[in-house]
Amino acid sequence: MRNAWSTAIGNISVGSVNTVNSLFKSWRKIAPTYTMDLYSLEKFKKYKKDWSYPVNIRYQEPVIQEKEKPCSTFQSAMKATLTIGQFFGLNPVQGIRGNDPAKLRFRLLSWRCAFTAISLMGQFTMAFVLFLSLFKEAASTVDTATTLLFYGFGFTTTILFFRIAIKWPQLSMIIAKGEAADPNTDAKLSRKFNIACAVILSLAFVEHGFSELHGMSIALDCHPEKPLYETFMRGSFAWLFLYIPYNDFVGFLAHFFNIQSTFNWNFTDVFVICMSTYLTARLEQVNQRIIAAKDKNLPSSFWRTMREDYNRTVHLVRQVDKMIGGVVFISFASNLFFVCSQLLHTLAGGIKASPKCRPDLPDDRRFFGGYEHSIYFVYSFLFLVVRSLAVSLTASKVHAASIEPAHALYDVSSANYCVEVERFLDQIHGDTVALSGLQFFHVKRGLILTIAGTIVTYELVLMQFTGVTPSSPDPG
Repeated sequence: MRNAWSTAIGNISVGSVNTVNSLFKSWRKIAPTYTMDLYSLEKFKKYKKDWSYPVNIRYQEPVIQEKEKPCSTFQSAMKATLTIGQFFGLNPVQGIRGNDPAKLRFRLLSWRCAFTAISLMGQFTMAFVLFLSLFKEAASTVDTATTLLFYGFGFTTTILFFRIAIKWPQLSMIIAKGEAADPNTDAKLSRKFNIACAVILSLAFVEHGFSELHGMSIALDCHPEKPLYETFMRGSFAWLFLYIPYNDFVGFLAHFFNIQSTFNWNFTDVFVICMSTYLTARLEQVNQRIIAAKDKNLPSSFWRTMREDYNRTVHLVRQVDKMIGGVVFISFASNLFFVCSQLLHTLAGGIKASPKCRPDLPDDRRFFGGYEHSIYFVYSFLFLVVRSLAVSLTASKVHAASIEPAHALYDVSSANYCVEVERFLDQIHGDTVALSGLQFFHVKRGLILTIAGTIVTYELVLMQFTGVTPSSPDPG
């Protein structure tokens, strides 16, 4: 009977869902004592001759056709986020708006790469001209150095995403093959990614809006008789127009590259959050099967299968970390620096109205009566702290999920303890599975306290360097 059954199921194709279901029903009537835990047809074909493997038959009734199944693949979940990134020159890959990763292509001679190249030249020009202004101006300030790093981070981010785009089709195919063998059980991946993208970028838009209002308020207060846009551009990019004659087109380009650098800075956090969420979901999917089996009498072949599934997910984490390690590093480095910078401005200026630039004018044309500066820096500081915590906590979940199976393996009874369980435990504790910043640091929960201590330390150094003291609220 077993030989006949093996011959029958050996001819089943991976897509023959209806045939598999009918054979499952027949097998229950013939041999109800056998159980098999099947979560994919690939697993069924691989272990169909291993009669020691426990089988808990799961068939779907009524059968849903494959084309009607809800889509929860990595490609479909990331397409909205990546499409938004391409509007600002990031990840120039063709085919990201489709659901088939096999159609992803990176072509150097394409309009997407051309737009990325223009963005790189513009961001580099902004950073280079600002660097030259450090030598031309007699007194360089912390604000000038902060702006230089801002454009430097934007330029570096665009380069890192260009490198990711070269290997993105290959990584997407690797992920798709893993999903074909073990489909995602989290059908809300797309919603999670879209919510993270919408919330962070919306709050970033508000932050940039406060910055623009601050600049326009200065223009209205100091030069109300001149054109608003020209005054705003000259005030915002005074260092640029020391070398380039002003015209509205140059001002528009400078304004666009400024917005682009702001978006790139925020998009790195969105990207890290989405990738961390996906890797955590893949690890937790394996963990759920391990936790569900911890109190059952299972043979060593089951633990071997679980360990192999865990190995494949860990290998995926390492491949992703190798590709996006630079983005993780720039995300944490930029957040750390700008949290210190914004906190310094908040402590130095305090929450108070700025004095009028033209006291001789009777009307105050500023939007918030001089509080634009304080509103921007307080909001920016709070937003940076929340965003940094969100990135750190989400990325640290990858490491937390990687060590979670150990608790279930420790609960395996002595009668069921075997070499496979021991190898599984040794693997979990013998290696660190987590996202890293170019292998300089691993993102774990303890990293948050380390960053907090670093912020306090460097904030004290910056306050001493700029002369900000409790008795002297203004920089000396």
